[in-house]
Amino acid sequence: MIIQKSFAKEDAKLYLVATPIGNLGDISFRALEILKTVDYIACEDTRVTLKLLNYYEIKKPLISYHEHNKYEAGIGLIEKIQAGHNIALVSDAGTPCISDPGHEVVRLAIDNDIDVVPIPGASAFISALICSGLGTQPFTFFGFLDHKKQDKRKQLQEIKYHPYTMIFYESPHRFKETINLMSEIFEERSCAIVRELTKRYEEVYRGLINDVNSYYEEIKGEIVIIVEANTHPQSPDNSLLEMDIIEHVNYYMEIGLNKNEAIRKVAGERKQAKREVYNKYHQQN
Repeated sequence: MIIQKSFAKEDAKLYLVATPIGNLGDISFRALEILKTVDYIACEDTRVTLKLLNYYEIKKPLISYHEHNKYEAGIGLIEKIQAGHNIALVSDAGTPCISDPGHEVVRLAIDNDIDVVPIPGASAFISALICSGLGTQPFTFFGFLDHKKQDKRKQLQEIKYHPYTMIFYESPHRFKETINLMSEIFEERSCAIVRELTKRYEEVYRGLINDVNSYYEEIKGEIVIIVEANTHPQSPDNSLLEMDIIEHVNYYMEIGLNKNEAIRKVAGERKQAKREVYNKYHQQN
């Protein structure tokens, strides 16, 4: 058990500071205060972060921390905090630890009894969700799908019957392939394509997945894809019914359901009482 009381001691901390996702005005007073007062700022791309700091006339030493140096750089950040230096971690845009390597240094900090303090702000997928017109809760954020087409197809097939609104990030050069696969697997499902959030060319497409490619001959910018939840009951897959109950429950947990939801679904497909499935699952786990 680890209990953090963020402001009970004066020790140096790791601050996770959300930065704007486009419009530089979308930053909080508190985020600016932290950036001005920490000793170092760790960032993915120093050039991107410098634009933000220069805009607000903040001068701080920058430390490069990204996917390709996250292990050695992460250890260096921890050593600086242990030496009494406060550090702010930022991503190129939005909230740290979402589709960037921030999680690794957070885990290192926790393992070394260092307080990790979130400074909330912009998040592309939350901003996209609330303007999409699709159900906002519950939802599941999947981030980027696999780059390889066959692996991506498998991922989408596994979540075809996902009961929550689904949110994905995608890059412009993989967008059409991803939408084609979603059209094939999800069939006629409502979606929203939200791109260039908070920027001059911000755009929201709302319609059917099948019609997306007829609108976009090409697409640019940062893209969020939001797909409505499965609204049709799934016929039990005979291969799932051939599994034992533990495997059956674990299957649904692996594709995003929590334990209680998975147990409820398995009970329905096997036409058994939920309590019976629950007991059998926990007897062997």
